[in-house]
Amino acid sequence: MDRQNRRLFLGCRSRVMGVMNADTGQVITTLPIGDHVDATAFDAESGLIFNSNGEGTITVIHRDSPDKYSVVENMKTLPKAKTLALDPKSHRLFLSTAESGSLRC
Repeated sequence: MDRQNRRLFLGCRSRVMGVMNADTGQVITTLPIGDHVDATAFDAESGLIFNSNGEGTITVIHRDSPDKYSVVENMKTLPKAKTLALDPKSHRLFLSTAESGSLRC
């Protein structure tokens, strides 16, 4: 959530991120994101919004103004690395994933 401008960021399974006015419920805009979104994080200092997607991407969106947003890029990650955390002090993203394979004893 962008607390200063009262905007909610909603990652949707329909491959869009919605921006909603937190006070009125009005949908401001929707933007395309990757498939199987799991988490959405907002970095207030940079104005960047991150959507982690199970397909192996992070969709990065910039807040141009409280009512205008633009997709910056789709960064590649490992497939299924969709659980996301943002450290607001360092501005670093953290994702988790696991490698699958056979177990040998």
